Amino acid sequence: MITPTIGWREWVTLPELGVDAIKAKVDTGARSSTLHAWAVEIIDRPHAGPVVRFVLHPRQRDASLTVAAEAPLVGWRDVRSSNGTLERRPVIRTPVVIAGSRVHIELTLTRRDEMGFRMLIGRRALRRRFVIDPAQSFAGGGTTVAASSASSRPLAGWVSAAR
Repeated sequence: MITPTIGWREWVTLPELGVDAIKAKVDTGARSSTLHAWAVEIIDRPHAGPVVRFVLHPRQRDASLTVAAEAPLVGWRDVRSSNGTLERRPVIRTPVVIAGSRVHIELTLTRRDEMGFRMLIGRRALRRRFVIDPAQSFAGGGTTVAASSASSRPLAGWVSAAR
């Protein structure tokens, strides 16, 4: 099997969260992967365990598309941000489609309002799955705008990644 090559930024899909396309920065300097989210709440489901409910804007500098989602809580992770601040973040596990490959990764959830990318893909998610060419952008293909952005879930409806 040939290992796919990806660039320093890529279009990815989060199918179980209802996100058709989100631009992600491939960050080998970051250990964990992160998704921009707010209105994060933990809901205890007696027979299913805790679930994280959250809201996100999949497009950079565009608040017109809002996706509400939920996924099982995998745990909590202490993450040191680029400015040196230690933050305790909820962790979910969900499939991501990047360069045509569907892989399950863990994502920490945090607000990334001031950051350039709504999502970072860290080295844990990349290890042994992809070759990174930092001279390329969007080597894995994709789109500049979600082809079916109208099908992304509006704020009124929750998308559940629970299976």
